[in-house]
Amino acid sequence: MKKLPIGIQTFSKIREDDYIYIDKTKEALELIENYSYTFLSRPRRFGKSLFLDTLHSIFEGKKELFKDLYIYDKWDWDTTYPVIKISWDGNLQTTDNLERVAYDMFKTNQKRLGIVCEDNKNLSICFLQLIRESYEKYNQKVVILIDEYDRPILDTIDNLEQSKLNREFIKGMYSVMKGADAYIKFVFLTGVSKFSKSSIFSGLNMLEDISLTPKFGNICGYTQANVENEFLPYLDGVNLVKVKEWYNGYNFLKDDVYNPFDMLKFIKNDYLFDNYWFSSGTPTFLIKLIEKNNYFLPKLSNLTVGKQILESFDIENINLEVILYQAGYLTIDKMIEKQRGGIEYRLKLPNIEVKNSLNDILIDFLTSQYSEKLRFQDDIYDALIDNDLELFKNAFISIFASIPYNNYSKNSMTHYEGFYASVVYVYLQSLGLDIIGEDVTNQGRIDLTVKIDKYIYIIEFKVGDADALAQIKSKNYAQKYMNEGKEIILVGINFDEEVKNVSRVEWEVEGRVNG
Repeated sequence: MKKLPIGIQTFSKIREDDYIYIDKTKEALELIENYSYTFLSRPRRFGKSLFLDTLHSIFEGKKELFKDLYIYDKWDWDTTYPVIKISWDGNLQTTDNLERVAYDMFKTNQKRLGIVCEDNKNLSICFLQLIRESYEKYNQKVVILIDEYDRPILDTIDNLEQSKLNREFIKGMYSVMKGADAYIKFVFLTGVSKFSKSSIFSGLNMLEDISLTPKFGNICGYTQANVENEFLPYLDGVNLVKVKEWYNGYNFLKDDVYNPFDMLKFIKNDYLFDNYWFSSGTPTFLIKLIEKNNYFLPKLSNLTVGKQILESFDIENINLEVILYQAGYLTIDKMIEKQRGGIEYRLKLPNIEVKNSLNDILIDFLTSQYSEKLRFQDDIYDALIDNDLELFKNAFISIFASIPYNNYSKNSMTHYEGFYASVVYVYLQSLGLDIIGEDVTNQGRIDLTVKIDKYIYIIEFKVGDADALAQIKSKNYAQKYMNEGKEIILVGINFDEEVKNVSRVEWEVEGRVNG
């Protein structure tokens, strides 16, 4: 069998050294023939760099690498193009470092293209000279490939001032392409996030975003068909349903796809179900955003957003839902065309890996209970399965009692009502349960709905003495689930901000009030 290309982003190495390659050249040909300036957003480790390097090999006419692939007999290999490749590798935490990385990057391009910039100190001028002189030397328009265009910003996103400086630096450099349009054949940029054109791509109005174009929905990632065909020899005896539950689920308006890094690591590690993609990059900046904005975490399980929220943002006004989607912690569940016009997207956590990993991190952030987490999770799960609300109540009393005192002083979220609900939510979500946060009914919003086996739990949270159970009953929240054939349990939970714990849990089952 062919080798597994873990961490390999060079197309020629994969093809020459007998690594497995999932053919993406049909999408590449469609892109080249129909677009000039293109942007693609995908989460990290999703195959963006490999796809970009595939384009590089196509434009340089390396026909021998494409034998038996879709594009092989459909492309004019005799015509080649000079390629400028920009890739932000290295430490980008200071302006000096960013300039040094850019300088080295342009030196590499000059050497490969046989061109010398007259002014290497002014990187924007050097970029323009590279474009013009490549056009003149090779008598062909230039191809520009920019990998992870947004990395200088994302690497410093928790340092707003440096992020702004990096943004202005790359904005000045990228803007060179506008004035050099006459010399350019094709531009392709990849990134995790899409920043607004006004802040990055000033003047590049011709840039087309294909991130949510359905025909390019599978441009990166492995489909279920790939797993059941090309990868089947690697998965002998493996439970493919479980693999799908763990690693599939990302959707960009075509098929559900797997993150390639997950699949390759899963096979290499003898089919051990683990958090491969998630653990390869700790989302510390997300935790900082959650704390800064006092985010109500139950919203993550029931998010519907407009198209504009998935298109762009600015570093001065970062929307957590946008970051979570573009970084891969949320994905598209369903596209909704509204009757009055416009499009909305229902978002979801893509799979078990992301659900477990994200909620583990959130539990540790909110409660610092990493060592005790498993015990609490077991108690909560048993309580819900057995409809044992006494055990449920005692488990959460223990959870809040075990949160270190200094968590409340160092974590600004603890001063908001949503903190208590968020702790309950992340524990329930970490169990892989079917959860709906801010569940909409014709009378209002249920704080949390949990569906499990024979039961549906409708949960309302209150800080203080307000009667949480009475609100569930007065709003007739249970009516929404009367036809699901499950027993409905109404649960009101009150928190005391002074003692920083659960003060009362009341529930009603078949007309009996308990607490």
